[in-house]
Amino acid sequence: ERFPVLAEAGIQTFFNGPESFTPDDRYILGEAPELQNFFVAAGFNSVGIQSAGGAGMVLAEWMDTGNAPMDLWDVDIRRMQPFQANRSYLKSRVSETLGLLYADHFPYRQVETARNVRQSPIHDRLKGEGACFGEVSGWERANWFLPKAERDAGKPAEYEYSWKRQNWFDHSADEHNAVRNHVGMFDLSSFGKIRVVGKDAEAVLQRLCGNDVAVPDGKIVYTQFLNEDGHIEADVTVTRLSSDEFLVVTPAATVRRDLHWINGHIPDGAHCFAMDVTVSESVMAVMGPEARDFLQPLIPQSLSNEDFPFGTAQPVEIGHGIARAHRVTYVGELGWELYVSTDMANHVFDTLMARAGDHPLRMCGLHALDSCRIEKAFRHFGHDISNEDHVLEAGLGFAVKEGKPDTRFGGMIGADAVKAKRNDGLNQRLMQFRLNDAQPLLYHNEAILRDGEIVGYLTSGNYGHHLGGAIGLGYVKCREDGESAESQLGSEYSIDVAGTIVPAEVSFRPMYDPKSAQVRL
Repeated sequence: ERFPVLAEAGIQTFFNGPESFTPDDRYILGEAPELQNFFVAAGFNSVGIQSAGGAGMVLAEWMDTGNAPMDLWDVDIRRMQPFQANRSYLKSRVSETLGLLYADHFPYRQVETARNVRQSPIHDRLKGEGACFGEVSGWERANWFLPKAERDAGKPAEYEYSWKRQNWFDHSADEHNAVRNHVGMFDLSSFGKIRVVGKDAEAVLQRLCGNDVAVPDGKIVYTQFLNEDGHIEADVTVTRLSSDEFLVVTPAATVRRDLHWINGHIPDGAHCFAMDVTVSESVMAVMGPEARDFLQPLIPQSLSNEDFPFGTAQPVEIGHGIARAHRVTYVGELGWELYVSTDMANHVFDTLMARAGDHPLRMCGLHALDSCRIEKAFRHFGHDISNEDHVLEAGLGFAVKEGKPDTRFGGMIGADAVKAKRNDGLNQRLMQFRLNDAQPLLYHNEAILRDGEIVGYLTSGNYGHHLGGAIGLGYVKCREDGESAESQLGSEYSIDVAGTIVPAEVSFRPMYDPKSAQVRL
């Protein structure tokens, strides 16, 4: 109608040519983790011309400084796993991703092709319990569980996508509430695991980590890797296993990135080696206020606060097997993560499930894990924190040990930037939001309004089943540099949910268990 002449123009040239598509419809940018100073810009998924200027600019800066100039994780080459270069895999997957480019991008939509490449050792056990799996970095992960009554009625454990509450919402709510009130179990085997060993391992990690890792054997340290700007390159836990051995635990999607960062910062001549050992151990996390009551009859070692305090790891016996139990949590409850060698994983799982006959245990998926963590305002790397975000503005200053003595390889990376930010004041702060209306859902990127003016957007969102409403995290700019936290809290906040302005409560402290009493029961 706007250009009537086009109706009579006809087709002058019909062109059909090859184009490069990637397994996730996002292009590949950055330094190859296998080869220092080899930079890649490829796989542009039919948006190469429109992306060329920006991609060229950031890649040039990346090559010049050695660090990505902004949060480029969505297109970072290090998100790709080695198996994703397999041609059979690519042929199967990219035929789907091309078709999805302009399809409805439903929340939680899962790919369907080239599945079951990477599986937890207990995958089949989880499937038998009604798991509906999603895929991250090739890993099949239980996102939610279909109850037995529905399985017995012939209902499949499958997603039914929509823009509203999906078919798994109530099941995930039950899992969430089981963890909050009783006890549940998650399979976290896909968590990335990096062993850092050598007589200089402590010195190397002291320089990389914001927190102090010069701790006794068995101590677990929550920390970030910082760059020279004090921004966050990784969000990890570091467990000291012995005098010259540490375990770095990281999200499944970032293990190659984090291994690349560690290896890139091991000085010449240092006796320190880092290796990916993710597949060597399965991880079963037993979480909830009844976790101790559930586990203690299975484990001869004492799980009391006095003998097994929060933030420590110890070897334990369970069934006829052995494990390393980490008292740490990503859901904000009492619990232990059981690290079990893959050859014993099924035995330990069966031992736990046999105990469930005497003490009910709810199998829980990663949707419930995420809804629990966001109630506790735990940050998620790639959403809430990235290399664009200063560790202090992310509210993680408690995990930075300023004044650590220099190692023989130098001082902590980012120490000067942290000190300067403390002196100069913050430009923004990460806040937690809860919608006053219990019906809407939050995902991410919804606009944050302060006194009616847009001041930021949500970095992540999920439903807080215990708190009774959708929960989001997001950064709010200060009205002037150095504005106090009290001043920011003194405003009225709301969230734009698909064009509807919904009032919200805000907090800098976790709305669920702000004093972390639950994790220390």
